[in-house]
Amino acid sequence: MTAILMIILLVVGFTLLVKGADVFVDGASAIAASLKVPSLIIGLTVVALGTSLPEAAVSITAAFNGSNDIALGNVVGSNLFNLLVVVGLSGLICPLAVQKSLLHRDIPYSILIAVVMLGCILLPSFGTLSRVDGLILLALFAVFMYYTVTSALKARQIDELDAPEMEKRPISLPRALLMVVIGIGLIVIGAKFAVYSSTEIARMFGISENIIGLTLVAFGTSLPELATSIVAARKGESDLSLGNAIGSNIFNITFVLGASCALSPIAAPITAVADAAALIAVTVLFMASVWKKRQVTRLHGAAMFAVYLAYTVYICIR
Repeated sequence: MTAILMIILLVVGFTLLVKGADVFVDGASAIAASLKVPSLIIGLTVVALGTSLPEAAVSITAAFNGSNDIALGNVVGSNLFNLLVVVGLSGLICPLAVQKSLLHRDIPYSILIAVVMLGCILLPSFGTLSRVDGLILLALFAVFMYYTVTSALKARQIDELDAPEMEKRPISLPRALLMVVIGIGLIVIGAKFAVYSSTEIARMFGISENIIGLTLVAFGTSLPELATSIVAARKGESDLSLGNAIGSNIFNITFVLGASCALSPIAAPITAVADAAALIAVTVLFMASVWKKRQVTRLHGAAMFAVYLAYTVYICIR
């Protein structure tokens, strides 16, 4: 009976996620048009922050409860999922155009903070993320927000800022803001149902906490990004789709992990070194693969999804 209830909760969670993502994307796109801000900026900030709320809730709670494997594994696992599955499946559905600023600034920054995270795990005390490490990551979050907001303010001064897009979106700013709030609410509730039910099902089969954090919890908390990016890709919002995934990766390390270990130091297992290194490697490879044509093609998407499946198998058998 418990298993049946968990399956029902899982289905309800998925339903709320999809509907919430649909409302959220429409609201975020309308905000971008109303405020005369590029969709990429909205994707990197408003959408990324909204879809990262489940990761924040899960990791901070896990850190306080002493579930260190889940706290750290959730962040690293979610970032691998965001890049390889969220971007990969979005590209499979509809090829995504990659903006120059994403290649020259945002993706390199996501690589930089992943390197910093790995350095924090290794040094100065191997295997521990201290409160000082948390403050360093939060400082990097502040730097990212500063430059992103500055870019948004500069973009508003450009006369050719997507006027046709503004004309085709009659949604008022107050209504768009309400849609974003409602969308976030549905996404968070749906993610909570999905994470809880999938974790309970996994524990029924005796799966370890580390694997749960890297796979099922990471998958569950990344469902908002997945739903949002896929819906955005289907609606032709490539900037929202990619900005959401890359922005969420930056938020997860700098804000979610930063806040988690600033509040309560996290002991990192030895496997976290390999996982962090894998995240750096796949991000570098992704940037290199789309650098020339500035597009995530269906072939890219298929390859990225295959890499994630292979890495998941590795996680389960190591």
